[in-house]
Amino acid sequence: MELIPRNPTQGVYPATEDYVHAVEVRGAQRLLFISGTMGLDPSGRPGETLEDQLVLIWDNLHAILASADMTVDNIVRLTSYLRDASYAEANAAARVAALGGRVVPTTAIVAQTLSDDWLVEIEAIATA
Repeated sequence: MELIPRNPTQGVYPATEDYVHAVEVRGAQRLLFISGTMGLDPSGRPGETLEDQLVLIWDNLHAILASADMTVDNIVRLTSYLRDASYAEANAAARVAALGGRVVPTTAIVAQTLSDDWLVEIEAIATA
């Protein structure tokens, strides 16, 4: 499988250093669509802080990816749903750290979650 970043510099606004406009995937045989994943521990309780929830989200994503014999290196698209716009910086930092600096197409949306205790929800697409 080959991942080719598509980040044009003309005709579109510039991407920031923590994402690319698009990734072309060649030779993939499997796609994994991951539901919105929250910062809940294995018993279903949310982390107490935003940072706790971001750690739990990425732990949960690791487990879901592993169930398909994948890792974060297989992620090709992320969407984050934030309860508050002020969470954007922490969310981006957690994403960059979790992906080891690898950039993927990403979108962050401010939205009301189903529970006030859920501060961030992240959905992903992975391929292998």
